[in-house]
Order: sequence, then C-alpha cells, then structure tokens
Amino acid sequence: MTTSTLPATDLFPAVRAENQHIALQEGDTTWRYISLHHRVDQFASGLLGTKTDLKEERIAFFMPASLDYVTTLLGVWRAGGIAVPLNIAAAIPELEHAISSAGVTRMIVSVDPEDPTLALLCTLCNSLNVPVLSVTDLLSLEIAAMPVLTLQRRAMILFTSGTTNKPKGVVSTHKNIRAQITTLLKAWAWQEDDFIPLFLPLHHIHGIINVLCCGLWAGAHVTLFGKFDMETILEQVADDKYTVFMAVPTIYVKIIQHLETLDAAKREAICAGFRNMRLNISGSAACPVKLYQQWQELTGQTLLERYGMTEIGMGISNPYDGERRAGAVGIPLPGVDAALFDDAGNIINAEDTPGEIRIKGDNVFLEYWNNPKATEESFKDGWFCTGDVAVRERGYFRIMGRSSVDIIKSGGYKLSALEIEGTLLTHEKIAECAVIGVEDDTWGEAVTAFVVLKPGQQLSYGELKAWCESRMSPYKIPKVLRVMESLPRNAMGKVMKPELKKL
Repeated sequence: MTTSTLPATDLFPAVRAENQHIALQEGDTTWRYISLHHRVDQFASGLLGTKTDLKEERIAFFMPASLDYVTTLLGVWRAGGIAVPLNIAAAIPELEHAISSAGVTRMIVSVDPEDPTLALLCTLCNSLNVPVLSVTDLLSLEIAAMPVLTLQRRAMILFTSGTTNKPKGVVSTHKNIRAQITTLLKAWAWQEDDFIPLFLPLHHIHGIINVLCCGLWAGAHVTLFGKFDMETILEQVADDKYTVFMAVPTIYVKIIQHLETLDAAKREAICAGFRNMRLNISGSAACPVKLYQQWQELTGQTLLERYGMTEIGMGISNPYDGERRAGAVGIPLPGVDAALFDDAGNIINAEDTPGEIRIKGDNVFLEYWNNPKATEESFKDGWFCTGDVAVRERGYFRIMGRSSVDIIKSGGYKLSALEIEGTLLTHEKIAECAVIGVEDDTWGEAVTAFVVLKPGQQLSYGELKAWCESRMSPYKIPKVLRVMESLPRNAMGKVMKPELKKL
C-alpha cells in the first residue's frame, strides 16, 4: 500500500494563492481563486484552533451551494477532517440518523432566518451536544500551519439514498476523491476556461465531484445556485455564459417543457446557447431515449450519459470524442475496471447477456462507516458489487436497472423496467412514467406501470395495451396501469420506486 503524502493546501491545484482567475460566482458577486484560497485557510485555521490536525474529526454542514459551502468543504479537508455534507431537503429524523451514526462533533450552517428546518436542526444538535457554528464564527485572522495528509486518510462521508434500509455512510479517502476528479478531468476534457452552473444538490456525488470539485481542480469558473433557478440559468445560457452543462434527466425534461411555452425567438436563443457549449451531460438516473433524441433535435447537442454511484464516483461513460449512444452509458473510464458477473459469480464475456456490474479502481470507496458487515457484503474478490444489472452491446454497457427494483422477474423472464419505461414515454399522452414489478400469483411479478398523463389527456388500460402490442413483446406489456397525478421523487429527481410498491 502506498503512503503518498501531500500538503493539505495542494489538494486542489488551482486553489492557490497566486491564481487570479475567477473561481466562484453567486449572483453578481465573484471570488477569485486567490481569495478563496485565503478564506479556506482562515476557516481551516478556525477549525483547528489549538490543534495541529483534526485527525478525521467529522464536521457536518447544512447549506446550499454557496461560498460558505465551498469554504467549509475545502476547509475541513485542508485541516485534516472528514466532511459530512447533509441534505438540506432532508427531514429531521434523516438528519438525526446522519449526525448520530457519523459521530459528528461540529455542525456548520448558513444563517438563513427563513429556513424552517434550521431552528429544528439547532434544537436537534443541542440535544445531541453538537455545537452549531457559522462559517464566519470560524474565520481566523491568524493562519495556522496545515497538516500534511496521506492519501489514505478518510475525507468524506456521504449517505446513500436509503430506499430499502437506513442510509449507510459511504467513506471516501483523499485517494478516492483525487482519482474520481482526475479521471473525469481527462475523460471530459475539463479546461481552465470552462464555465459551468452548479444547481445540483450538494450532498450527492454528482454535484460535489462532477461539477464543483472538477471545476475547482481545473481552475474553471463555477456559478453557484442555491436551487435550480430555471429562468436565470436559461437567460445566462442564451447569453453564451456556459461551456459545460450537467443535469439529471428531470431537469432536461423541465427545460424542454419550458421551451415549449416560449416564443420562437426566445426559444431559439436558448437552444443556440446550448448548441454553442462544448458538452452537455446527463446522469444520476437513466436518460430515456426519447429525451436524448428531443434534446439533440432542439439543441444539436448529443448528451453524454455516464454511470456512477456514491460508492465509486463515476465508473463508466460515453466518450467525449467518439460515438455516444442513446440508452447506453458507454465504456469504463480510464483507471476503472468494470465487468459483468452472473449469479454464480462468474465474469460474463458474452454480449447481450445480463449481469451485475462490479467495479475495481482507486475511485472505489473505502468502507461504510461503522458498518463492517455491510462493507464485507459489498465486496467479492476485490470487486465492489454495485447491485446494478447491465448488458454489453457492441462494447458499450447498457443499464437494465437496479437488481432490487428495476429488474422484474415475470413469467420466467428478467425484464428491464427502464426499457419498458423508455417505450411508454414515446406514447403521445404520457408525460412521465415508472414501471415496477408487483407480486403476482400467476406471473411471479406483474409488470405495473404508473403514468402521469399530459394535461387534459385520458388513457384506459385497454388503449395502452393495444398500443403496446405493436411495440413490445407480450411479456413486457404492463399488466396493471395506474394513472397518477405525480410520481414520488427524491432530491435528485429520481423516482422512488419503493414508495410506489407501497401503493
């Protein structure tokens, strides 16, 4: 095992004292890398106090994308602590689980008197004897000497979505984070002159690593939004402000719906802004082929879809240069080993044969915090078992779905709920849909479709079945149809299928 060390100040090469380029923008205010570097030093010094090293103290923070968020994340790392970003949309019981299970010692918050959760969070922290502080409380005038860190040191705990069990704390080391960032810098051709908006939740790998950390490592310009401000962001897109855009499929759907409400001139200005970017990326959920094609027709951009998760960062990606395929997530990223395994634990070399994706590489997390049993169960022969099922088609991975919720065993077949959803979304009356398997005496699991219709539309089961008969194999046709007003989603816009199973 290597024990490479690096000064904490060198964790992000672009965040240095002599860099005069703009790092962050929030509204009309900008901060250069030189001022960010100094502010992070001040905060890290305040965190250290009389200590020389936080020695993996868990520091939690509850705040949206902001200068304070970036200061806290980098400051905790610089001082040798473990960063624990919390979901600002989480309920108090979820926050209590995260704070308690991670053994958090201090809580950093943004002072927002209009945030209804903040007072409840402060009460919770008081009951747990966890001091609540703001960034300004910790900005020190005297800069302390920063510790020298080994790459094997723990750096961050992110919590899984917890759709089937209580969320687990995913522990990443500095080595893991460094590998996740540098792999993407090369694969997606990050540049110092890139401009990117950041509106994704910052308790999730997509926003933290793919956007914020990659942007700061590359020395790019990151525009911060506390939430997805559609009108402002699209105005800036029309003004050619951005070179890179990353979002979840739901955001792309909302943008397309918004574009349909605009006059031709405004719509074309926004589409031209996207067209002029060097890269548009979709992730965190499967991108339906229909959406992929719609985006291409509107903007001329071929979405780059990729595959990752909290435990591995990004593992598989369509190429920056080369063929990008609708419905596929591409090939393993540099430095990442990815393979498909059958139920007996054998590697699948054949194409078009479903198997579980397993991953190896420096990007793979260290452990689940204080959960050795879950950690052990997640690895087999050095491979991390993702629980996601895929096939390889002409060399590219295509995700069939999560083995627990997206693979339906019906009538002796293994069916991909994602594939069925993609077909249903081409129906002219369907706006959104989710497909799950529901226990059934005849079929084992009955294919069940939950659909949200476009305004003013009606759809009977008989109509849907007749439509499906010419487009799907008989065993893929939904056997139950439920029309919904909306689908339950998490903070990343992903449909919570376990919630649908309860209906």
